Amino acid sequence: MPYSRDPFVPGLPRTRLGLMSIALVPAVLMTTGAQAAEGDAATQLQALEVVSTALKVDVPLVETPRPAAVVNEEELAERNVQSLDESFRYRAGVLSGLYGADNDTDWFRIRGFDNSTYQDGLRIYREGFYQWLPEPFGLERVELLKGPASILYGEAPPGGVINAISKRPSDAPQGLLQLQAGNREHRQLGVDQSGELSDQARYRIVGMYKYREGDLDRTENERFYVAPSLQFDLGEATTLTLLSSFQKDDAVPTNGFKLTYGTLQDTPYGKVDPSTNLSEPDYDQNNRTQASIGYELEHRFNDTWTGIQNLRYQRLDVDLQSTYALMVNPENDREAVRGLVYRDGRTRSWTVDSRLVGRFYSERTENTLLLGIDYQNLGTNGQEADPFPFGAPLDMFDPVYGNFTPVADADLLTRDIDKQQTGLYLQNQLRLDDRWVVLAGARYDHAETDNLNASSGAMQRSDDEAVSLSGGLMYLADNGLSPYLSYTESFQPLTRTDDDGRLYDPREGKQLEVGLKYAPRGFDGYLTAAAFDLEEENSLVTAPGGFQVQEGERRSRGFELEGVGYLTDQLQATLAYAYTDTERKNKASGDESRAALIPRHLASAWLDYQFQGPLDGLKLGGGVRYVGESVDGDTEVPSYTLMDLMASYAITPQWLAQLNVNNVADKEYVASCDYWCYYGESRSIIGSLSYRW
Repeated sequence: MPYSRDPFVPGLPRTRLGLMSIALVPAVLMTTGAQAAEGDAATQLQALEVVSTALKVDVPLVETPRPAAVVNEEELAERNVQSLDESFRYRAGVLSGLYGADNDTDWFRIRGFDNSTYQDGLRIYREGFYQWLPEPFGLERVELLKGPASILYGEAPPGGVINAISKRPSDAPQGLLQLQAGNREHRQLGVDQSGELSDQARYRIVGMYKYREGDLDRTENERFYVAPSLQFDLGEATTLTLLSSFQKDDAVPTNGFKLTYGTLQDTPYGKVDPSTNLSEPDYDQNNRTQASIGYELEHRFNDTWTGIQNLRYQRLDVDLQSTYALMVNPENDREAVRGLVYRDGRTRSWTVDSRLVGRFYSERTENTLLLGIDYQNLGTNGQEADPFPFGAPLDMFDPVYGNFTPVADADLLTRDIDKQQTGLYLQNQLRLDDRWVVLAGARYDHAETDNLNASSGAMQRSDDEAVSLSGGLMYLADNGLSPYLSYTESFQPLTRTDDDGRLYDPREGKQLEVGLKYAPRGFDGYLTAAAFDLEEENSLVTAPGGFQVQEGERRSRGFELEGVGYLTDQLQATLAYAYTDTERKNKASGDESRAALIPRHLASAWLDYQFQGPLDGLKLGGGVRYVGESVDGDTEVPSYTLMDLMASYAITPQWLAQLNVNNVADKEYVASCDYWCYYGESRSIIGSLSYRW
């Protein structure tokens, strides 16, 4: 954890700069030694520098010309985040919940684009319908690096990189027992225990059981999760952390695919109810088992050089049957003609990242040099089928299930996809005269992908190479203003195939950004502003009929504002606004249009008030989220505004009771449309009782 603040102890003094969830540090931390000597305050602040591992080096983000954000464990617990895509609801430029309450996928759009998800600095593979899902109860923070990030992480979409940091053994023994209950039959039991095995060894075990029904009729998800970890001090300069996890989900998938007809468009029969399930709930299933084991090894060679290696093996087994509505029946407009997604297979992956970090000092300069090599090996194999039509058409307004024939073994196609990628990267960050920061980096990637249709024997192979560059310039002023300019690139081979079974071409992105970070003296918080121009080649879009094709170009231009700070000793505010204009262009036809799903305006505000005096221990919080109108072709999807509330009370220093209500008014709304339309998540009510020791 970058800071510590125990919400269970009434009246506990705040570690104030820990508020800065974007990990900004006031410019007073970069003053010269003579300025720092003016008083003890600067010395105390210096010890609270907040850094982020999203950059692969521990440097204050205020010194880095890159936009980033961090949501720490306290905020995850306070807002009772139930899935990873809820983490950045109150951060600028991040769109979540665009597909409603999906119980088998985390959905983000960052600056109008997809993102790449990592855990503990190593990629989580999410290829097609094989989705690895981090459990928020097992996380100590979630980091976001906006924009193309291939310089550090290799293949990545241009929107950004999300890095989920797992809980690991703590220096001091601690424990947590948590019980939750809520609407939609929500029930959860969580245990988190960390302690010492010896003077040089520590352990932590995190376990959880959770069950909840979905927003659609007759859907549900049951999850078992356990994550043991060990940490060893192998001498004064070496630390080894072993990380593992096991998670099993048994679900009837919440397949929110609905047609424009009956959602945005009126019909002679009214609207399709948001809770109506257009699938086959007695046939559909998404049973997923995921397991991982790996380590983090850090060794300090001397005062200049540190070596770090991360390694992880992952396996994900999926048994998916998901029926969906594809079109209105031309013979009966009450009915939907449906298709089926069938996947029975597994992915396995090895990922290793080795790097050296060197810090060099002179009278006027400080250099942080990063040298690294990483390797990724991914294999996906299994049986699949995509029959259309599947079963008899279904009445969307009064569904009767069961009129279908299950997929036969003879209809299944066996596919094997293997990918290997090797990357070499170099980055240097120079700080000159405590005023200028210069960032420069380059990376080379080589990726090979084999796609074998084992049923027919047909093999497709791609061999891709890419050089990715990044650079930035920042000025650090005494008054806390830090203007910057940056350029970054991305590269992403795709293991998925198009509707004809051909491998997609790699996607490539580039971004130019100008921004300002402001952390003034005397204010416990920060403000940021950024303007960006982000482009992608070989982008995927949804064509008529619901299939993904590579139409050509996609471009996003926008402006973001974000701020976090204490307005008084008890009142904290988190504010965010983003304007994003995303367009797509078909090179072949020359057609240009506004991209579906992406609203031009996003705004949010969250306030926390910590009571003192007679009500000491009581904390109230509330937030408002505004999502502007979006489009689907010529169809406009209306804007919507949602409110969330939180109340907690520290009964004793160990016991905490908490209530979270999202979408307080239970507003019915269409979250987005892109051929299909998706109703947003209904009201969520969850009560928690926690005991810490």
